Amino acid sequence: MTTLEFDGVTKIYNVRGAGQITALDDVSFTLTSGRTIGLVGQSGSGKSTIAKILTQLETPSRGEVRLDGAPIPRRGAGLRAYRQQLRMVFQDPFASLNPYHSIRHHVERPLRLDKVVPKDEMDAEVRRLLDRVRLQSDVIDRRPHELSGGQRQRVAIARALASRPRLLVADEPVSMLDVSIRLGVLNLLADLQREEGLGVLYITHDLATARHFSDEILVLNQGRVVERGSADDVILRPQHPYTQQLRAASPDPESHFADYTGGAR
Repeated sequence: MTTLEFDGVTKIYNVRGAGQITALDDVSFTLTSGRTIGLVGQSGSGKSTIAKILTQLETPSRGEVRLDGAPIPRRGAGLRAYRQQLRMVFQDPFASLNPYHSIRHHVERPLRLDKVVPKDEMDAEVRRLLDRVRLQSDVIDRRPHELSGGQRQRVAIARALASRPRLLVADEPVSMLDVSIRLGVLNLLADLQREEGLGVLYITHDLATARHFSDEILVLNQGRVVERGSADDVILRPQHPYTQQLRAASPDPESHFADYTGGAR
């Protein structure tokens, strides 16, 4: 089992003219393979800062991130090995794929960089990954602009899976998609999480999907975790005033989820 520990992490930015801004304040959680943590909060709550630290685009001011008990390397082969274990699915499938390259290129590139399969198996592996995310192989030589938003996000998921990671960070993975296709992408992520035994950090502001696609939920407010617990407990029986405000300001989790499913549960 793969275990990622986010231990007492604080992130402070020095902003010209504004002094120091604390984006994260003593945040801790543990993500393990086979589990999904929903990270819920409004814009500016610190969700994206957590994603940046996990992907080593930022470093903590205090605290530590550990993979299987060992601190994350900051450079070299160790950092590369860590990044092969943890991959990210970005919010915007329109921006995360290079419009000048084919779908084949996008999925094949991590296979080459991480030497996942021999060269003569590349084509078969690309097609397997596309099939894994429920795309027909005829998209392989198309460009991203020839695909729908949902198809593009599935390509982004296939690219993330190419290195055979154990952990995924999904940063608002359906917020840029039409409501009618969001459920299909979320169900795909849930199936992959279960079948591949992935640990998933699901970052969202949507309480309904957080409840239905997470085992545990953490609620962030101004960089601090103000509530955590099982998905049903946090969403249906919130204890902290901030979580209660989020709950009151959001569509009913039951009826809103029905908007995705057409009433099916």
